[in-house]
Amino acid sequence: MEQDPQNNPQDPQGFKRLAGAVESLVKQERWTRRFANLLKLAIAAYVVFFITVAIQNMNQLDELESMANGKEHAAVIKLEGAIMPGTKVSAETLNPLLHKAFANPMSKAVVIQANSPGGSPVQSALINDEITRLKKKYNKPVYVVVEDLCASGCYYIAVAADKIYANKGSMVGSIGVRMDSFGFTELMDKMGIENRSMHAGEHKTFINPFAPVDEEGRKFFQERILERTHQQFIETVRSGRGDRIKENDLTYSGLVWLGDEAIENGLIDGLGDMGSVIRDVVGVKHSRIYESEKSLIEELMGDISSETATKLSLYLTTLR
Repeated sequence: MEQDPQNNPQDPQGFKRLAGAVESLVKQERWTRRFANLLKLAIAAYVVFFITVAIQNMNQLDELESMANGKEHAAVIKLEGAIMPGTKVSAETLNPLLHKAFANPMSKAVVIQANSPGGSPVQSALINDEITRLKKKYNKPVYVVVEDLCASGCYYIAVAADKIYANKGSMVGSIGVRMDSFGFTELMDKMGIENRSMHAGEHKTFINPFAPVDEEGRKFFQERILERTHQQFIETVRSGRGDRIKENDLTYSGLVWLGDEAIENGLIDGLGDMGSVIRDVVGVKHSRIYESEKSLIEELMGDISSETATKLSLYLTTLR
């Protein structure tokens, strides 16, 4: 019987093929380990890089704060996003910042950088009241600078300022009150769905989307809640803007106006941005942003991608 040369243990070619396979396996294993080590090193370098960036930012903020504390400056407070309780745009968060800004003897004026669609009327009223109180206590001017939008609750806050400035394309106004609801009753009938909710109190479910319209409950809410809140809003605007507001049938309708037209109807006082207001209206060279203190973890877990991209771009530009 003739033996297959490939299975012959004495065949030199078989040994070569076996040795080649082993060598290839060793090389692949070695490359895999190197790649894994390189990946670990890259991750470690990224973490160290980002921690360094975060610490540098914190040090820079401390330096800027120290510089601003020693010089006359405009105290800047950011009002960005929906105004809601328990958030960074609430009376609980903003009122202490306002107090710090007013109380600092080196702050010449308080400038609120506004970019908000509004939100809670109660939170807006609390912030408005605090600005009004602090203005009288410290005798310092307050200015609001609108960026893209200052509507509804944001404008409720803004009218506490001595003057309001905006861009010609900024949207300002929306002096009104709303509550959204909806109904599914006809769809439920078509699909054979039955509402089995239970309640005590005749009008407890007047906004229940799965029950027929409670006209009496809706009328009560419209008149006693929405309309009265709207009147409080109107009174606050009149108190804050005084003779500057030029009222007509649309002023308190909930509509918004662009900045250039908002000047004409007295919703704002002029066109401007943060730079021009701080430089030309407040009359100082320095500004300081007053914001809630962040822990190191919060700094590290901030906007990682944008911060890293910015720093990398800066470093690469420097290396050219």
